Amino acid sequence: MAESVVQFLLENLRALLNEEVSLLKGVRKEVKEIKKELDRMRALLRDADRRKDSNEEMKTWVGEVRDAAHDVEDIIDEFLHRMDRPRRGGFKGFLVDTIYIPKNISDRHQFARRLQETKVNVQNIFQRRPSQIEEVTRSSDVSEQWQRDVETTVFKADNDIVGMTKEIDLIDGWLVEEEKRRTVISVTGMGGVGKTTLVAKAYKNQQVKKLFDCYACVSVSQSLRIVELLRSIIKQLLEAKKEAVPNDFATKDAGDLRRIVRGLLESKKYLIILDDVWTMNDWNKLNVIFSDCGCGSRLVVTTRDFNVASSAGEGRRVCKLQLLDQEEAWVLFCKKAFPSEPCPLELEPLARSMVENCEGLPLAIIAMGGLLSLRDKTALEWNRIYKNLSWQLTNNQMLEPVKRILLLSFYDLPYRLKHCFLYCCMFPEDYLIHHNQLIWLWVAEGFVEETGKITMEEAAEDYLKELIHRNILQVVETNEFGKLKAYRMHDIVREVAISVSQEERFCMTYNELQAGQNGKVRRMSIHSSGEINNSSVGMTHLRSFMVFDGNMSFSSALNTMASSFRLLRVLNLRGIPIESIPDEVTNMFNLRYLNLRKTKVRELPESLWKLQNLQTLDVMNTELERLPSGIVKLRKLRHLFIYRITDKLYDDFDFIISIQVPIRICNLTNLQTLFFIEEKEGEVVKQVGNLTQLRSLGISKVREIDGAELCNSIGKMKHLLKLTVNATTEEETLQLEALSPNTPSLLQKLYLKGRLEKVPRWLNSLLNLTNLSLHWSKLGEEDPLSSIQALPNLMYLYLYRAYEGQQLCFRDGRFTKLRSLYLRDMNQLNHIVIEKGTLASIEEIILVNCGGLKTLPEGIEYLTGLQELRLVGMPMELTDKLKLKDGSEEDRRKVGHIPIIQRGQSTEAEGWLTERLN
Repeated sequence: MAESVVQFLLENLRALLNEEVSLLKGVRKEVKEIKKELDRMRALLRDADRRKDSNEEMKTWVGEVRDAAHDVEDIIDEFLHRMDRPRRGGFKGFLVDTIYIPKNISDRHQFARRLQETKVNVQNIFQRRPSQIEEVTRSSDVSEQWQRDVETTVFKADNDIVGMTKEIDLIDGWLVEEEKRRTVISVTGMGGVGKTTLVAKAYKNQQVKKLFDCYACVSVSQSLRIVELLRSIIKQLLEAKKEAVPNDFATKDAGDLRRIVRGLLESKKYLIILDDVWTMNDWNKLNVIFSDCGCGSRLVVTTRDFNVASSAGEGRRVCKLQLLDQEEAWVLFCKKAFPSEPCPLELEPLARSMVENCEGLPLAIIAMGGLLSLRDKTALEWNRIYKNLSWQLTNNQMLEPVKRILLLSFYDLPYRLKHCFLYCCMFPEDYLIHHNQLIWLWVAEGFVEETGKITMEEAAEDYLKELIHRNILQVVETNEFGKLKAYRMHDIVREVAISVSQEERFCMTYNELQAGQNGKVRRMSIHSSGEINNSSVGMTHLRSFMVFDGNMSFSSALNTMASSFRLLRVLNLRGIPIESIPDEVTNMFNLRYLNLRKTKVRELPESLWKLQNLQTLDVMNTELERLPSGIVKLRKLRHLFIYRITDKLYDDFDFIISIQVPIRICNLTNLQTLFFIEEKEGEVVKQVGNLTQLRSLGISKVREIDGAELCNSIGKMKHLLKLTVNATTEEETLQLEALSPNTPSLLQKLYLKGRLEKVPRWLNSLLNLTNLSLHWSKLGEEDPLSSIQALPNLMYLYLYRAYEGQQLCFRDGRFTKLRSLYLRDMNQLNHIVIEKGTLASIEEIILVNCGGLKTLPEGIEYLTGLQELRLVGMPMELTDKLKLKDGSEEDRRKVGHIPIIQRGQSTEAEGWLTERLN
């Protein structure tokens, strides 16, 4: 990890030396020399990071290098802040700048001296490097061999296999199917989920094996050594034929060995297992070795990377292993913890809690069960282990395999992704990490590389996809309409990340148990503390400070702490019951991300303009009524959330209150998110056209006469992905016809709230649209579906008082990707027709307060994939027909394939009250 810290700093220094020519005057030489010294250390650190046998001397040296790199980063940040003073125009500005010149010269000399001292320190650290660090080692080989031994021994017993019946049958079926072409089968999943176990069982199946002329099974692992791998395959193939290995075998190079393998497999039906392929590059090198001779050969690949699996299995023969469900996990645990007796009743609640902590990961369950099988069967002993799981993972030899195998995934990450991954452990256990929030935090921390081709946010999206494809982060759907995605870390993965983070001082999670810890940390996350004060930890070097304890007593400490947070980049106080932000916060010159959502803050400091590096400001659902005028000076601002929702019962922006902002906010041309801004006498709809970098725009109180100007402004936003337009009242018409059909071509989410004379013509040209909400549209007899049915990627359709006609018809072959349909408050609607062949992907239909609809949608029986039908405030004539005992037999037959059918009513006091009808 220290190597990643240094690499991260080196990349930033390289960019600094290329760009900051004027600011670095007087200190450029020192920066270049420090960079040179750190460059010399990087290779040594890479070796140190991989060694299993690191002693205390090695760990101390690595820690010194890491701290020195952090010191350099701090000095550079301070220096650039001092030098980058805003320039003023006119004669007065000239005088002010002249006054600052001596101060700048003094600052340069001061920082040059500090950098000189740091350079000497770095050189001394290099000289003190441990002697063994430069030895030529094969530590990575040892680690990988250790990994292979662990995975095969942990899962070697067939009676340890639980919950894989379907997967075993699937793999066996692919192996024996009558397909003459060579077939590649791939198995993917996170580390420890049982990939090796699954393919090993298939490989040991003699009924399957006898169908092949020859076979071999090899482990690839992280450092592909093609010569050794080919030798292993050749030995296995020759042993199966009972032939001796040639005398000159050891002298053969990779080319010779490839030819031998091809010769042995020529005209043969072979079965080759390639266990643990890590990268696409490795797969491409291996794939060309095994030719297709039309004999029905099989190549089985296991990998943690879904991209590799999808490519290897050609997307058709891919088996993605899931975590065990709760009952399967319990059965597997009991096999290990209680091999010859049932679980004692007094231990069962605690045992089940431990199993839940393993979250269905077989490796963790087996290791935990094995550990507890050797301990006293007392609640006291088991509770001690349960409360100290993080310590056990780090220090208990029985759980060491779990940590080691999961760490292999971490070590394989590129250095920037290592920072991004560890950052996720700052969130509390089981916390749903929202998509945009995570991306903006990574950008604020500087983890995301800036390129000229794409934005940092788009680059961060790629980072996020990479972590998901590597099965390190789990995707979770959070919104009942599927609108939002969130992510979480598996509990065991999170514990491993926390142990690495604390050891490397990357971050610290702070709670009552850790309140006494001290030390220089870069990031702090407070989950449960009661009260914290500045003396608890070294605050001056913090880069992130995140609070998740909504009951935290914080106000008294905020003033004192704010003065210590000068280098802070991220300040997350979401949900904390504070009413004001002290002026000292605006001295955090490095601050990029400020989240005050759901606090009780009533006003922001007038000196907010001093936060010249601020990128994200989130004041959604606070008590703010206005933003300070100085906000228009925050030229680096990229994301701004400035509204509140007064009623959480509805998810349709009925109760949005905008915060007053200066019209000149539209001069902040780096803005990518502006949600919401309130129209003022036609000025905002004109000025908002300056924001050509917007990806997300919400604008409220739009009048009919503003339509043409708004369309003109939207037409300049070539990158727009999400657009929300709200009229002033339910009776106000939105005039949006003037928008060019080709303008919002990238738009993915569109929410229109206001009367429409007709569905805009340009809407059916939005080929990327996934979410559409028409709210208060009150369209007449024209069926709105006819204007949107051709949208090829539409997944969520929300119609609220959108249509005053009597019938909606879903035509055959249309809406092929629609997953969620929500119809609300359309009292004239009395008939829905669903033709066979439409709505092929539908998962849920929600009907709310459609009083005229007294019969089931015609053709609902065709929707075989429908998972939920929810009827809220619907006529009793309809809902009574679906009752399990007293309803209509014919209607129940039509919906018999739907797993969940509910009826209910919405109340302001209790939300949705529902009743299952099936």
